[in-house]
Amino acid sequence: MHPFYANQRSGRVARLDQLQSWVAETQSGNQAWPASWQWQLVSGDASFRKYYRVIREDGTTIIAVDAPPAQENNPAFVALARHWREKGMRLPEILAADFDQGFLLVEDFGDVMLRDRLSAATVDGWYQQALALLPSLQQIDDCQDYPLPCYDRVMLERELEIFAEWFYRGLLHLSGTSKTQHVWRELCQHLVQAMLEQPQVCIHRDFHSRNLMCLTEGHLGLIDFQGAVRGPVSYDVVSLIRDCYLRWPVSQVRCWSEYAYDLLRQQQPSVLQEVSLTEWQRWLDLTGMQRHLKAIGIFARLHLRDGKSAYLHDIPRTLGYVLEQAQCYAEFEPFAQLLLDQVVPALRECSSISVEAQKDLTT
Repeated sequence: MHPFYANQRSGRVARLDQLQSWVAETQSGNQAWPASWQWQLVSGDASFRKYYRVIREDGTTIIAVDAPPAQENNPAFVALARHWREKGMRLPEILAADFDQGFLLVEDFGDVMLRDRLSAATVDGWYQQALALLPSLQQIDDCQDYPLPCYDRVMLERELEIFAEWFYRGLLHLSGTSKTQHVWRELCQHLVQAMLEQPQVCIHRDFHSRNLMCLTEGHLGLIDFQGAVRGPVSYDVVSLIRDCYLRWPVSQVRCWSEYAYDLLRQQQPSVLQEVSLTEWQRWLDLTGMQRHLKAIGIFARLHLRDGKSAYLHDIPRTLGYVLEQAQCYAEFEPFAQLLLDQVVPALRECSSISVEAQKDLTT
């Protein structure tokens, strides 16, 4: 084994030992790992975090989180979890935290993601239940320990640049002309303006079928919420109904959009009081485009920078959303044509993406 990779592996083993010792001491007062306890890797997600299930002698379980402090904002995670739980949201209870080491112990929400429960027959009920969480979430005020960042122009534009840098230039090896650069700038201006003109509320920012857990009592629990910001009212709605990992019929998505619009108007009349359904739909479409462009860039970056290639297969589906919405608006016709002329052909030539996944890109 090359010394570089040997050192990386050694570092991971040492950190795992430290986490196990911390968990044992936190739970039993002794750093020695109890022989009767079990330890299971649950997942290592798209970030630097890793999750482990601790199964204690009596069969009860908790989740140990390795969240390196140099990369993860653990104080924000803990502050938001505690504040949102106080406001009635179902989030994992924080059992212990060591910010210096980047270790957390949290309540175990199990393994059943909303994605696992969805089918053509069940999705409508589950999505209505998920959308019903949003009026309460959007009205949560800032907690004293962690005021929510604003989803401002700088952040929105920086996210769009991830698409240009890591997907367009990085994965597809395309280089834009002055014309394509103009088309891109015009698109970004439209998308950012549409997001900034909306009422700004508390948003989860990653509200989708993999971050909603089906709990034993039939409720939905929220995970992966540490990226929350104060941003556009349509953001979490479009994150769910145009999920990067699942695709539903356009007519059904439209029904959910209208359901969310009616729900928010009923429970937050001051937020959408003078907003027409047509304007709401435009907000949702353009907000979705910004989110999906960012996601495509992140999927490419995970492959190119972090060696996490599974997300590449979600790119065709996600790009399909972008193309679909771009073709609905006259002002985005040049960008839609750019996608059809350059991006789609280059993507189809990308051998890293399976033939099956390519089918999700309908043109």
